[in-house]
Amino acid sequence: MSSDANVKDKDAQSGGFMDTLRVIIHALLLAVFIRIFLYQPFNIPSGSMIPTLLVGDYLFVSKFSYGYSKHAFPWSPDIFEGRIFGSNPERGDVAVFKLPSNTSENYIKRVIGLPGDRIQMIDGVLNINGEAVKRERIEDFVGPRSACESGTNYTDVVIPRYRETLPNGVSYDTLDCRTNSSADDTQVFVVPENRFFMMGDNRDNSSDSRVPHSGVGYVPRENFIGRADIIFFSIDETASWFTPWRWPMEIRWSRFLDLIN
Repeated sequence: MSSDANVKDKDAQSGGFMDTLRVIIHALLLAVFIRIFLYQPFNIPSGSMIPTLLVGDYLFVSKFSYGYSKHAFPWSPDIFEGRIFGSNPERGDVAVFKLPSNTSENYIKRVIGLPGDRIQMIDGVLNINGEAVKRERIEDFVGPRSACESGTNYTDVVIPRYRETLPNGVSYDTLDCRTNSSADDTQVFVVPENRFFMMGDNRDNSSDSRVPHSGVGYVPRENFIGRADIIFFSIDETASWFTPWRWPMEIRWSRFLDLIN
């Protein structure tokens, strides 16, 4: 083979490598752009939003739903105050936010109270601005005992389930693990300006705006990261990295691409 052919072969190999490198860099930049500005993945590590969200659910959160604050970006850089291109969370949204008492932690709850609202729980029934929210008993929820208790007891239990409908028509299911729990009867919470009142759907197993010293309190508008829109993957909370042969049976196939209400 001539020296010219060898040079051409080396040039072709070099060109192929650079093309591949450019494709990889462009793909990484696109992935970073999507994660920062469009959709960010989150997983559910606790049962506070059962039955809407289960431990082991992986979901996409739309970053653009509420606009952007410093908390929309990695490490919450202090580059500006407030929100840009923003719109307010709506009542009934399932939203991810930075915990007001520790902005290194992400929480996910449902938006229940808007600025100016009066929120109170009376005998386990949600009241908004002095009116009881519609609540009807539906079929029981059957799931792991860990939905109502801390620990790793995965024995199935039967838990009363209710369908709750907010004044704007948003409906979702809630659980009532314990009657007469401390969060079933509360004071009246008056939501301040630019703050939101957040609650978990698993009412007796959720540290949220009802619970003193939970660190949640009234969530500032700028603390919102985005709205939870869709579940893209789900696997049973008992699944283990060390038993991959069980994964096909532990993956919750029916939850793939479920929209979050």
